[in-house]
Amino acid sequence: MPKNKGKGGKNRKRGKNEADDEKRELVFKEDGQEYAQVTRMLGNGRCEATCMDGTKRLCHIRGKMHKKVWIAAGDIILVGLRDYQDDKADVILKYMPDEARLLKAYGELPDNTRLNEGIAGGLDEEDDGAADDYVEFEDEDIDKI
Repeated sequence: MPKNKGKGGKNRKRGKNEADDEKRELVFKEDGQEYAQVTRMLGNGRCEATCMDGTKRLCHIRGKMHKKVWIAAGDIILVGLRDYQDDKADVILKYMPDEARLLKAYGELPDNTRLNEGIAGGLDEEDDGAADDYVEFEDEDIDKI
């Protein structure tokens, strides 16, 4: 019969929530970094993001954030640009919604950036078009069927 040699199960891993509720200092971009908005998640620790300089990049989520900080479509992130690959970048930080609003207020993000867009933002646009597909039947039409 095998011996248990680990430090515990999945509940031990689940317990660490490193106090995300605390206010943290707002981090601004430096040289070799850029703000970006996630367009879609690709899986395998990667996502596609549109940087504020206008280019789309394939971003790799760093190991420190992987499975600890959840990133979704529409989130504002800070990416580190690569010197040798312009079409790829590394996710350094995910901004909370209130931090993203502050960045926009400080003028770090362009005015045309839509915050809290995500998946829900795309559904609102589709709902407007779905109103045209609505068909109302009369009682006579139901009887004929």
